[in-house]
Amino acid sequence: MENFLSHGNCYTKVRGSTFILVVTFFILSEGFVDCRRIETAEHMNSVIKTIKGDGGDMIDCVDIYKQPALNHPLLKNHTIQLKPPGPYPSGSNETESSDLDDALLQSWGECPEGTIPILRTQAFDSSYPKPIPQSNDSDVGFIPVESGHEYATASILDGQYYGAHASLNVWSPLSVNAENSISQIWVGGGRGEARSTVEAGWKINSADPQTRFFIFWTGHNYQDGCYNLNCPGFIQVNRKFALGAPIKPVSIYNGKQVEIFISIYKHQSAGQWWLKVQNEELGYWPDNILPSLRGSAEVVNWGGEIYNSESGGRHTSTQMGSGHFPSEGYGKASYFRNIQYLASSGKFVDAQGLITYVTKPSCYDLIIKNKAPGFGNHFYYGGSGYSVRCPE
Repeated sequence: MENFLSHGNCYTKVRGSTFILVVTFFILSEGFVDCRRIETAEHMNSVIKTIKGDGGDMIDCVDIYKQPALNHPLLKNHTIQLKPPGPYPSGSNETESSDLDDALLQSWGECPEGTIPILRTQAFDSSYPKPIPQSNDSDVGFIPVESGHEYATASILDGQYYGAHASLNVWSPLSVNAENSISQIWVGGGRGEARSTVEAGWKINSADPQTRFFIFWTGHNYQDGCYNLNCPGFIQVNRKFALGAPIKPVSIYNGKQVEIFISIYKHQSAGQWWLKVQNEELGYWPDNILPSLRGSAEVVNWGGEIYNSESGGRHTSTQMGSGHFPSEGYGKASYFRNIQYLASSGKFVDAQGLITYVTKPSCYDLIIKNKAPGFGNHFYYGGSGYSVRCPE
C-alpha cells in the first residue's frame, strides 16, 4: 500500500466537557491559534531541491534537521527519531478486499535522503471564522450556538486510549462558498484550559476542488497548533509524501471504492504520538508539546463535519462524505471500517459502545452497523446538504 496527503489552515477547538471535546475537535476560531507560519527566507535557505507536483503545487525538499518542527521552543534540543522505536502495535483486524483500492498521492518522485517534502503553495484557505460552541459541564449535553458546524460522528470517551485507527473511503464531495467538508480521526485529552488533540483525515474546499489529506494538532489552551507543517510541532520523517498533496483516485458512486488507512498511536516509552498512513509512518508529535496527551487520551472520535455558512439565508449545499446518506450503504455512502483503539495492553481492540452525535439528521446522518467480516466495527455517514429533505 502507498500513500497520499493534505494541507490546511489554522483553527481552534474547544469543549467544556469530555463529550464536547468529542464533537468539537476542529471548531475553527480566529484569534486563538498562533500559527507561527514558516518564515519564507528561513524555509528557502533550507531547500535542497524543488519538485513541481500535479495541479501546480510546488514541493520543496528541506533538510530534515531544519524542518519547521524544530523551531518549537520545546523542541530546540530534540533528537529526531527517524523511525518508530518499536513495531506497530498488534491486534489489528484490518483485512484486504479485492473490491477496494488504495488511495495514492499523485506520483511526483521523492525527496533525496536526509530531506522531507514541504508543500510550498497552500491551495486554499477557509475565510469563515468558526465560533466556539457552548457546553454544560454538569452532564454530557450539548448546547448548540450559531457556530455553523454540523457533525456526524461516533466516539468513545472517558477511557484510557493510546491511539486509534480505521480505514475510510475517500470522496470528492461538493463544497460551496469556500466551506470545508472534512472526514477524520480525532484523539484528544484534557478539559478546561488544558486541551490537546492530534488529528488526521481528508478534506475538500470549493476554493480548491481536490481532496487532500491533512493533519492537525493543538497543544495547550488552543494557543498553539495548526494544520500540517504550517507551524512548529509535527516532526516529519517520511521523504515521499508532502502534507497537503491531493489524494487520487477517489471513490466512484456505485463503483470502485478507494480508501485510506489512518492510524494515530503512541509509543509510551518514547513519548511520541506517531501517524501512520497506509503502510507508511509519516512522522510524530512529541508528547511534551501536548500537555494533556503525555499520558493517555480520554476520547477518540471518528466521523465527518461540514461548515454551513448559510449563504443566501438557507442551508448550505456542501456535502459530507460521499454526498449520500448512510442508508444507501456500501458503494454509495461514506464509511469508517475496522474501528479500533489502542489499549494499555499495547494491542488494538474493537471500539465498543460507540456514542453517536448527529447535529441535523435530515442533512447529514450516521448509522452504526453490526460487525461484519472485513469491515469489523463500522458505520456509514454523510449526506447531501440542501435538498428537499434538508431545506433549512
